[in-house]
This record gives sequence, C-alpha cells and structure tokens, in this order.
Amino acid sequence: QVQLVESGGGLVQAGGSLRLACAASGRTFSSYAIGWFRQAPGKERREFVAAIDWSGGSTVYADSVKDGFTISRDNAKKTVYLQMNSLKPEDTAVYYCAAKRGISRYSYDYTYWGQGTQVTVSS
Repeated sequence: QVQLVESGGGLVQAGGSLRLACAASGRTFSSYAIGWFRQAPGKERREFVAAIDWSGGSTVYADSVKDGFTISRDNAKKTVYLQMNSLKPEDTAVYYCAAKRGISRYSYDYTYWGQGTQVTVSS
C-alpha cells in the first residue's frame, strides 16, 4: 500500500513558478507510476496534468502544460515533483498526486490518491 501527501501549493502571480512535491510512504513506492491531476473550481472531474513511470524514464504530459511543467522523481526520497513555470490563472486548481502500477493519463486507473494541495494563480 502507498500513502501520498502533496505539498508546495500556494498563491503565485501569473508568470510565476511553483514546485509541488508528492511524498510517499510504503516500501514499494519505486514500483509505482505517479500521476498529477488537478480539479479546477466548479469542475466535477479531475484533469490529467502529467505522469511518470517507476524509473523516471518515461513521462507524459497534458497538451495544456507540456511547455511549462516538468515532472520528475527521486525514488531514494520517495518523492515526485511537479515543477510548474509560467503559471497562468487557468492553472488555478487543487492538485492531486496518485499512484498505480504502469503509467497512465486516466484518473480511473489510479489506485492511491493524496489529499491535494491548492494552487492559486492571480492575474
């Protein structure tokens, strides 16, 4: 089993940067792919942002973020990062990380979820 805790959210001006972290507990963390999803205010579903496989060798991004966001992982620290640059007001959302075996961009594939961290981008 894997438990996930997100951190690093906050308030930032448009054009600014934030780095989110997803810290995991559990001995098998390094065997899991990690995905980042976000849920914007008033939206019912969580939107895919980025995902990384167990080794860090394969990554996928949503088209809306691929030029400004970078996902990475440090298995020794059991942490996955989401570096977000050139933030826009439309990036405002609660950001969640999730774990599963095998990389995927679909939220229904993920088994374990964190509690989320709020990112607010002001114009």
